[in-house]
Amino acid sequence: MPNIVWIWLAAAVIFLILELATPTLIFVCFVAGSLAAGIYGFFLPEQHYAQIGIFVGVSVVLLPAMRTLAKKITRESPQQSNVAALIGRVGLVTQKIDPDLGGKVRVEGEIWVANAEEEIGENEKVTILSITGTRLHVERHVKGKE
Repeated sequence: MPNIVWIWLAAAVIFLILELATPTLIFVCFVAGSLAAGIYGFFLPEQHYAQIGIFVGVSVVLLPAMRTLAKKITRESPQQSNVAALIGRVGLVTQKIDPDLGGKVRVEGEIWVANAEEEIGENEKVTILSITGTRLHVERHVKGKE
């Protein structure tokens, strides 16, 4: 087996390792291009430019196809995670919320700094509207709006 075939196989293995480390379906195109160039190099080992052309051609042709495939097989999780899951939840005011100074709210056992457009007294329920950094933006909870 010509030495050039081993070089193309080594390149394919390196690209495969990169793909496994970063599952983006981009390096798969380079794996296929390396294998195609290696197969061509097995039969015509002296035509280096043609091998490089086959590598580039196969890789470039497969890139848009992989992007389309990646969009089809990946989808966003319908379940929110981390702090985004708190939006819309109801919390209990533990320290009066002043529109200028803010206050504190207990949500799912955690105390958060919160602010609101209006003054909200202690032990009142609030609904979380948004989160900026570590600060909740809340409004007075309306019964039946859960």
